[in-house]
Amino acid sequence: MANTRIAFLGGLGEIGRNCAVFETEGRLLLLDCGLMFPDLEMPGVDLVLPDFTYLRENADRVEGCIITHGHEDHAGGLSFLLRELSFPIYGSALTLGLARNRIEESGLLQRTKLIEVRDGERRRIGPFDVEFIPVTHSVPHGFATAFHTAHGVILHSGDWKLDLTPVDGRTTDLARIGALAKDPGIQLLLSDSTNAEEPGYTASESSVGEVLSDLFRDHADKRIIVTCFASHIHRVQQVAEAAIAEGRTVATLGRSMAKNVALARGMGLLNIADDRIVDIEQVADIDPRRVCVISTGSQGEPLSALALMAAGENKWLKVGPDDLVVLSSHAIPGNEANVGKVIDGLHRLGAEVVHSGIANVHVSGHAMQGELKTLLSIAQPDYFIPVHGEFRHLTHHTRLAMEMGVAAENVLLAEDGDVVEISERGVSFVDTVPAGYLYVDGIVGDVGLGVLRDRKALAEEGVIVVVVTVDGKSGEVLTGPEIITRGWVHAPEAEALLEEARQAVTAGLRQITHAGSVDTENVRRHVRQALGRFVNERTRRRPMIVPVVMEV
Repeated sequence: MANTRIAFLGGLGEIGRNCAVFETEGRLLLLDCGLMFPDLEMPGVDLVLPDFTYLRENADRVEGCIITHGHEDHAGGLSFLLRELSFPIYGSALTLGLARNRIEESGLLQRTKLIEVRDGERRRIGPFDVEFIPVTHSVPHGFATAFHTAHGVILHSGDWKLDLTPVDGRTTDLARIGALAKDPGIQLLLSDSTNAEEPGYTASESSVGEVLSDLFRDHADKRIIVTCFASHIHRVQQVAEAAIAEGRTVATLGRSMAKNVALARGMGLLNIADDRIVDIEQVADIDPRRVCVISTGSQGEPLSALALMAAGENKWLKVGPDDLVVLSSHAIPGNEANVGKVIDGLHRLGAEVVHSGIANVHVSGHAMQGELKTLLSIAQPDYFIPVHGEFRHLTHHTRLAMEMGVAAENVLLAEDGDVVEISERGVSFVDTVPAGYLYVDGIVGDVGLGVLRDRKALAEEGVIVVVVTVDGKSGEVLTGPEIITRGWVHAPEAEALLEEARQAVTAGLRQITHAGSVDTENVRRHVRQALGRFVNERTRRRPMIVPVVMEV
C-alpha cells in the first residue's frame, strides 16, 4: 500500500501563500497555489510567492493543481508557476473563471487545461482519488477536499465557515463529512485556522444585507459608494439588492470588479437586471441620489479606485460631502495602515465613511472556535494538522483539537517546509523542502533577501558614495576622494562634516600607499573601513557606503 506525503510550501505561519503538495506513487498534486501581500518590512515588493524550488526539481512528476476557491491567496501564484511548469488545473466553474482572468492576462493559458469539478464529485487525478465537498466561504463555490488513500481519508477543509443562511443556499456539507468519518474514517484533518483565536460562531453573510439595506434607506439624500473584494460575489449581490430596492442604479468601478461581475452574471451566480446596471461612464448623467457605485480598493491599495478617490484623483468620481462611502470589508493583516490612510483621505474630502469598526458591514468568511470544534466533533480525525494562519492561530487550533479529543501526540504543529507522511504507522514528520519567500517586484522574479536588506538600509540610514581615482602603479590618489550622499546628511548644511569625512578617507588611503598594497579591492576595503569608522563615531549612524575606485 502506497504511503502519502504532504509537503507544505506556504500558508503555515502566515496569512497567504497557501500551497501544499500531495505525493503518492511517485506523482505530485498541488492543493492551491497562492500569493501573499507584502508587509512594511518588504519595501518595493509587490507580491510574495511560495518557493517553487521543489516543484521545479520535480516538474515531470506534477499531475496537476486543485484550487479550493477563487481567492488570490489560494490561486494568485498560478500565473507565476505556469511560466516554469505546465499542468492542468481543477476547480469549480467560478473558481476557474476567476483564475482564468489572471492566467490569460499573463499569456499562459496555453500552458494549462482548466478542468471543472462539481459539488460532491469524486475524481481520479493520476493515482489520487479526490472528492470535492461543498463548503461556504466569502467567495462562492469553495471546496473542502477529501483524499481517499490506502490508510484512510485525508480531509483538507479549505477556507470555510458554517453559514446556515448563505446568500445562495449552498451550505457546508457536514453530512458528507460525517459519513466519511464513519466509513472509512478520517485519518488526518487539515483545517483552516484563521479565526482559531475567536470564540463563538461567525455571523451569516445574510446579516450584512440587512445592515446595508438600513444604510441605503437612511442615506437616501447621498450618492453611495461601496467597496468590497471583487471576488465577494455574495456581497456584491447584497449591495445591488439594497441599492435597487431603494430605486438606485448600480455601476461598477475597477477593472477586476467589472470583470468578476460580468463573469458571475454570465454564469447565473449574480442576479442584477440589465436595466439596473450601467457603465461607470454613464454615472455622471444620473442623479447622484439614484446611484450606487460598487468599487474595488477595500484594502487601500495605492493605485486602486478607492485610493484614487481618497486622493481626489479618480477619473470617474469626485468624492465630497454628498457621498457615503461604505468599506464592506476588513483589512488583511499588513494593510491596516493603507486602509487608515484612505479613510482619512475620504474624511478630508468631506465624505461620510462607514466601515466594520462602526457598523456590521462585514462578516468573516472563516470559521471561529465554535465552528472549528463542530468540524472536529463531526470528522473525529485520528490525526490533526492546523493550516492557513499565522503561528499563533495554528497554536490555538492545536489546543482546540486536543480539547475535542484528538490525542496530544497525534496533533502535529507543522510549518512551511515541513513534510509529513501518512502510512500504516500513522502520521509523522519525515523531511523538509525549501519553503522560503519568493519576492516579486514588478516583472522581476525573486529580488532576494539581500536586495531587501539593502533597501531597508537605504530607507533608514541613507547612502554615501565615495569616488576615488588612483594611480595603478604608485597608488597615489590622483583625484578625490569625492563624497556624494543621499539620506545621510543634507550636503549643503554639512560641508564641514563632509570635509572631515574626505580627510578620514584620505588618511586611510595614505596608510595603504605606504604599505605598497594598492590593488583596487584593497583600496575599496580601506575606503569603506575608514569612512565607516568616521561616520559611526561622528553620527552614530550606519548608512550604506559604496566605494567607487577608478584605476589609471
